[in-house]
Parts: sequence; C-alpha cells; structure tokens
Amino acid sequence: MSFAAVHAAHPWDDVLAGVHAKSDADVRRALARAAQGVCELADFQALISPAAAPHLEEMARLSQERTVRRFGRTMQLFAPAYLSNECQNVCTYCGFSAGNKVARRTLSPGEILVEAGALKKLGFDHLLLLTGESTKVALPFFVSALDLLRPHFASLSMEVQPLETEEYAELRRHGLNAVLVYQETYHRETYNQHHPKGRKSDFLYRLDAPDRVGAAGVHKIGLGALFGLEDWRAECFFTALHLQWLERKHWRSRFSVSFPRIRPHEGDIEPKVEMTDRDLVQAICAFRLFNGELELTLSTRERPAFRDQVCKLGITAMSAGSHTNPGGYSEGREASLEQFAIDDSRSPTEIAAMLRAAGFEPVWKDWDPSYDRPEAQLA
Repeated sequence: MSFAAVHAAHPWDDVLAGVHAKSDADVRRALARAAQGVCELADFQALISPAAAPHLEEMARLSQERTVRRFGRTMQLFAPAYLSNECQNVCTYCGFSAGNKVARRTLSPGEILVEAGALKKLGFDHLLLLTGESTKVALPFFVSALDLLRPHFASLSMEVQPLETEEYAELRRHGLNAVLVYQETYHRETYNQHHPKGRKSDFLYRLDAPDRVGAAGVHKIGLGALFGLEDWRAECFFTALHLQWLERKHWRSRFSVSFPRIRPHEGDIEPKVEMTDRDLVQAICAFRLFNGELELTLSTRERPAFRDQVCKLGITAMSAGSHTNPGGYSEGREASLEQFAIDDSRSPTEIAAMLRAAGFEPVWKDWDPSYDRPEAQLA
C-alpha cells in the first residue's frame, strides 16, 4: 500500500470534524499520556484541537522538557542556498512561479563555489540546496553541485523537484544527506487550485515522493505543509499521518517537520486560513509530544522576537542569515529574484549569540562524512 491509499482513506472533512470534536477531557488525557512518553494519533488530534488552546502553557512545558531530554540544549543552524530560480511550474504562492515576470538565473559552477566561500565565512557547515523545478536544473545539475560542495561542507540537504528512487540513490552516492519534500497542502482540490500548470500539478506524484526518498536510503526525510492554503489543524493531522506511515516503512531514516507560513512574494496571494502565533506554537508543541525523536525546524520567515521565544519550546533546527535569491550570500539580497520575503534578517553571528544567551549551543552541521564510511554503516 502506498501513502496515497492511506491518504484517500481519510476524507478531509471527516478529519477536520474529528479534530473539532475533541473535548477538554480528551486533551487532559492526551497530556497525561504525553507526560509518560505516549502519544498516539488520536492524542495528537486532541493536542491540535481548539479544546487544547487553554492548555498551551502545559503543552509548552512538556514539549520543552521532552526536547531537552532527547536533544540537549543544542540548536542546529543551517543556511538555505538557492542555486537557481528557474521554474516551469505555476504555483500561486511562490515568487519563482513560471507566470511571474522575474529575472531567471542559474548559478554556474564558479558562482556556486563563490557562494560556498561566502557561506563558509559565515560559519555554516550545513547547507540546504534549493532550486525551482525545471528541466534546466535536473539530475546532472544536482550531481555537479554536490560534487562541488561536498569537499567544503559536512552535511548537504536538498529541497528540489521530486525525483525517482534511482535518482535519489544517485544523489546519495554523491554526498546527499537529506531531502525535504513539502506537500504544500494535503487537500487535493486546494492543491490543484494552487498548482494549475507544470509537473508539480501531479498531486499523487508529489505525495509519494518521500517514500521514494526513503527507498533510496537517504539519511533524513523532511515533511511539511505551507500554512495558509488550508485549515492548519487538518494539515497537521495529515503531516503526522504521513510521518507515522513513513517511519514504520523507512525506520532507518531520520525525519523532520517544518512549519512555513505564507510570506509576501512576487504575485502575492492572501492566506485562505490564518494561522496565528499561538496556533503555530500549539502545532510545534503537539508535534514534539507526538514524536520525541522528530527534528523540528523554524525558518527566517518568522519575526525575530517570535523565533527567540519559540526556539526554546521544541525546535531543534533554525535557518540563519537567509537569502532566497541565487547568489545572495556573495552578492547580497536582490528582491526581484527572491522566492519570498524573510522576516528575521539577523546575521548568523547574531542568531548564535541569541542562542547562547538563552543557554543553547549552536551546532553548525547536521551530519559528518565519517558516517558514510562502509564500516560506520555496518556498526
């Protein structure tokens, strides 16, 4: 059975009704179980329900305790490195959308190395490589980029177009450590509305991409939805359902979840459903109580004061000093080339100082190449 079949067995309206039907007693029961390290999908539904809102303080306390117990007081820092904004998809919420009249650019090998030098000077040893989805930036481009960057960085992740299992396996052989494939929205009709043209319009192909990543043996798989396209509570449920299914099938891989909210961009749209700051905190804490091993990421989409507080409650990874345009680290921010506007523009040094002041140790990489040695894999 594929996850597409699991997804189809959970009608959206039924899921949402089930979440809203959760009572205060359900929430208290879920919190008591979570305190013992137990949290099933039904408990998770209670924790993301409206009934859980009055219990947010207790959720935050338990989330913080569980995160420190598993990860210590550490915070992984990474940089998103945009290698291209070429894109053949039409996505209504994205500045790279093919319908937007923006300048297109793909970095040359020399420009990629210049970006690498600028990022190393900032302290990063973990890069997240991003591109638009285009045949101009496909497997040969990705392999070349990994070969260029692997000698300079301990860990390399990718957020690019969905690929076949064999292609993910090839990228792993060239040093890829993690793949992030965000579904954007698990609501099929809404997905079709926001992805009218291009390969990304294939809902099911994208839905099953994380399974192909796991089948290729990639070390970490990242999931998430873009909050604002549909009801955030249902999106969280389906993300948790997806996570649970993948963990059972690809138990050798690690997993992460991110929490992006719609940000201003070229060709701007307004969020259909608002996700408030309190809602986002509730979602983060619910995921931590649902899965103590899960890595949770918060990006520079969020404002500084919010990130400073929320990073203490369950987050394990943060981007810092982000640029969302190709060449941004070596050449500076170019708004006309950006995928979206960031809110936290502090430098990596400032983010690291904030974390230390809060009692956290910044960690600049996610993987070590020594783990890829055959003897390490057999240990």
